[in-house]
Amino acid sequence: MFDEILKDRIEAGLLLSEKLKKYQNSNTIVLAVPRGGVPVGYVIAKNLHLPLDIVLSKKIGHPNNKEFAIGAVSSESMILDEHPNIPRKYIDSEIIRLRQLMKHKYELYMGNRKPLDVKGKNIILVDDGIATGNTLLASINMLRKKNPEKIIVATPVIPYENVPVFEKNTDEFIYLIASKYFTGVGGFYEVFNQVEDAEVIELLRLPISTE
Repeated sequence: MFDEILKDRIEAGLLLSEKLKKYQNSNTIVLAVPRGGVPVGYVIAKNLHLPLDIVLSKKIGHPNNKEFAIGAVSSESMILDEHPNIPRKYIDSEIIRLRQLMKHKYELYMGNRKPLDVKGKNIILVDDGIATGNTLLASINMLRKKNPEKIIVATPVIPYENVPVFEKNTDEFIYLIASKYFTGVGGFYEVFNQVEDAEVIELLRLPISTE
């Protein structure tokens, strides 16, 4: 698919489920990226009868412009672009702050449930779209250290030029739309409402049959 429009995150999840059918009822875990990736991941997990968990990573913003990412951090790994003029003290303090924030977020979404053990399992890492992909790459780096069998990334939308990056860094990369005219993830959905924390919590608490 190139430059088409998806109805919403549910349709995206259904279409990705079709492409991931071989993992149905297998030794596989779906890891969704909050918040937007959770509705997509829930549909995939439900359709393929797989357990659902979340994975968190955050971008490290430039000290003079927080929206401009200079890297990304997960709970156990980091990606950093070359910015020699940025003090190391700022980067270190941001890493501590962001990891503390991610810890609180995980507790908010999952309560006292422990993360699922991914060792020896296939992981389907799901988001509702990829722009730069830095935060997702930080999550992939972290997950590699946990020795999964395979890392599969599944996303509805990605800029065409970023496809090789994810093909290189994953064992399998599944997508619906690779756009040469990428203006933002939301532009490829008819409905792209902000996903609230309450919706994430509700979806993560719904039962999913793994039989």
